[in-house]
Amino acid sequence: MSKARYIMIGGFLGAGKTTAVAALAQRLAGLGQRVGLITNDQGSELVDTAMLRAKGFETEEIVGGCFCCRFNTLTDAAKRLTESTRPDVFIAEPVGSCTDLVATVTYPLRRIYGDSFTVAPLSVLVDPVRAERVLGLAEGAQFSSKVTYIFRKQLEEADIIVITKTDTIDEARLARLRAALAAAFPKSEVLAISVRNGTGLDTWFSRMTTGEQAERPTMAVDYALYAEGEALLGWLNATIQVSGVPAFDADMILKTLAGEMQRALSGEIAHLKMTLNPDSGLGDIAAINLVRSDFVPELSLRLEAPIESAQIILNCRAEAAPEDIRDALHEAVAAIQNGGISAKIEHLEFFRPGKPEPTHRDLISA
Repeated sequence: MSKARYIMIGGFLGAGKTTAVAALAQRLAGLGQRVGLITNDQGSELVDTAMLRAKGFETEEIVGGCFCCRFNTLTDAAKRLTESTRPDVFIAEPVGSCTDLVATVTYPLRRIYGDSFTVAPLSVLVDPVRAERVLGLAEGAQFSSKVTYIFRKQLEEADIIVITKTDTIDEARLARLRAALAAAFPKSEVLAISVRNGTGLDTWFSRMTTGEQAERPTMAVDYALYAEGEALLGWLNATIQVSGVPAFDADMILKTLAGEMQRALSGEIAHLKMTLNPDSGLGDIAAINLVRSDFVPELSLRLEAPIESAQIILNCRAEAAPEDIRDALHEAVAAIQNGGISAKIEHLEFFRPGKPEPTHRDLISA
């Protein structure tokens, strides 16, 4: 049997990882490749998993910690996918607040399972506006220094830094950002893509499907600071059952929920995302994303016809107390209950991520 390819696509919360993963998976499937996807989160009930499964991809979900801390669960997920569909390519999307992935995931994977996998270069995706602010190229709300430490460490370990959503900035801003990233992280190749427009995808996809990760010295990480940065982030996952008579506009429900949570939260939002899955229908879903507190919630998938009932999966990550995010959710749910619409929270978890404790950490000296 030939070796399967393992592709890991990292990046901070809101960078566009799931959209990029879906685009790469669709390209590979179109070429006749069997693809298995692995999503990852600190909690359960993931929007990412729902969206990828809605597109027809075999998807395993690892919850309760990052890939680095649940390495054996990651390999178990790969085994389950192998048994069910024998993928030619595995695409793994780690938690958006996770770093040190090379030393704790790809190096151990290559060392322990090198007979089974070839490992692609690590891509780290970055939202251009968030990156401009972190690098001092633009003004605007951003995270505290300890959270920013994680953001910068993700970029430092990248084999390839991929600027996403390039359709949202002009060419001059993109050129300045590329130059700044290349200067700040000289060991990384810098690419730019727009999944929406299809620009830059061929070059990036080629790197992911033909290149192999080169060995280089293990990145230094202050794990105490890393843990403090993660602990500043509040995490909330929820499912909400919504129904109404007469039938209601699903897109408006999502926009109202997102707008109310945005209004209620004072801390910087890293990512607020929701899917709405009608209880009856052909599997189509609606989806909305908010990637910064001063941004506009954006519907990425819409439902044209009114619906009578649905389940909403909501994931929110923000630099705020988890209890504040919970309270914002309750305010938002109350706001949609009018005109015959009722809503009930059926699953709710809110917490701060625990201290990262990797299963393996391969140290390679200079």
